[in-house]
Amino acid sequence: MEEDRVRLICKRTVVSTKPVEQGRLYRFSVFDHVMEPNHIRLVYYYQSSKTREPGEITKKLRESLAYTLNCYPIVTGRLVKETDGMEEKRWKVKSNDAGVRMIEARATGTVEEWRRSVTKEGELKLVHWEDMYHLPYYWSTFYVQVTEFESGGLAIGLSCTHLLADPVCAMMFIRTWADFTLTRNMMTPPLFHSLPPRRFANHKLSNNQLVSHYINSCSLAAPPSNITEDSMVTITLLFPDPMVQAGENEQGISEFEILYGLFCVCVSQAKGKRNELTDMSLCLDVRKLLRLDQSYFGNCMVYHKVHYSKPVNTEDRLWLLSYVVQEIHNVTKGLDYDTVMALVEWLGSNNKSLISNGSDLVCTNLENMRNPSPMMFEEDLILSHLSCYVEGPVTGGGQVIVLPSPPSEGPMSRVVMVTLPRREMVKIFFPILEAKKAPEASGKGGILSVDPQTSFPKEAATRKPAPVNQSCKIG
Repeated sequence: MEEDRVRLICKRTVVSTKPVEQGRLYRFSVFDHVMEPNHIRLVYYYQSSKTREPGEITKKLRESLAYTLNCYPIVTGRLVKETDGMEEKRWKVKSNDAGVRMIEARATGTVEEWRRSVTKEGELKLVHWEDMYHLPYYWSTFYVQVTEFESGGLAIGLSCTHLLADPVCAMMFIRTWADFTLTRNMMTPPLFHSLPPRRFANHKLSNNQLVSHYINSCSLAAPPSNITEDSMVTITLLFPDPMVQAGENEQGISEFEILYGLFCVCVSQAKGKRNELTDMSLCLDVRKLLRLDQSYFGNCMVYHKVHYSKPVNTEDRLWLLSYVVQEIHNVTKGLDYDTVMALVEWLGSNNKSLISNGSDLVCTNLENMRNPSPMMFEEDLILSHLSCYVEGPVTGGGQVIVLPSPPSEGPMSRVVMVTLPRREMVKIFFPILEAKKAPEASGKGGILSVDPQTSFPKEAATRKPAPVNQSCKIG
């Protein structure tokens, strides 16, 4: 099993090379507080053409991490709850030299061999995480894990509480660390400042679908009890450049909208819905809408429900796909500064709210994290894949995360991570897995990683499915 191939060497504390301003308090925004029960895990895979001594690259990364942390005092601090005047007692970060936890590990084989057969459970062995324990002041909010593959390659895992950062922040942290390791310069230092000031204007909340979604979602105590992590499986798909280009049109529809429309239709059919579509929420980065730089550190992604304007006809699949894509497009284009600021004001007045997306299919757009400059720690370390997991009440009844693909796959190619209940996943992807038995089905693109633990019920097939670590065409 994959997890048996990983051997933990040690756990260290890495502190910044410069002393921090002791005791300074960093307050969270309303977007931060609403994400408190959730956390993020990222895994970056790097292929290497250079032979190194065991521990050599880990030592270099540990040293460069210490310098990188000079720009991240909020990351090296610890959570406290303190009352400041009339302010309610809520989480803050108190700066100190506590640092971050770094786990060093080794894995057998090569990084390519690992990725060909890895399960979600195995992959999470590459990104250490500890839930907050009873003494939060001693709990690290960020964990970094560096795993060297004995026969070549490297995996870098980052996990953090969603209270401090969203996936964009976490990815920017890795980029800043990589840039400094390679060039000894901070190309994209983080920006720490408040959200735009609240205006306390009189908004008609009934006309603001974004605020309405938060009002409804924050009233949900927890996800449905029939959806548990044990019943969820994850696969990773590559949609190559030519396939995504084929979906382009003159109406300004983005790759993100096309892909999510496709999965919404597939999941709806897998759920057995007739003349209706599955409930879906979009997770969108609003930094640009709020006129914030991409380096803004803190949560700045919002969840928006997709409302279908008319009954649907599930028999005409092409019409259905076109309709769903247009509805998603209407949501993304309907978001503007005033809409988001109305949410900021509502959250500020309802500051005990925590969002839960219930049983919605949650679709997260991270395709804007594509950067023309490769994320390189050293010249010979080539990024081959990125995995992203968001865990907690915001994940709903399933997740679809669109990520940028490696530069070699083309500017429009996308990687999509899909997490669904096991039975729904089988209904959607079983025909593809069966098609992989045919020799002509192999080729570049398609399923990068499928959880081999996905079981196929007897009613789905009468014979054993093909091995899931082969490549296949998606389109």
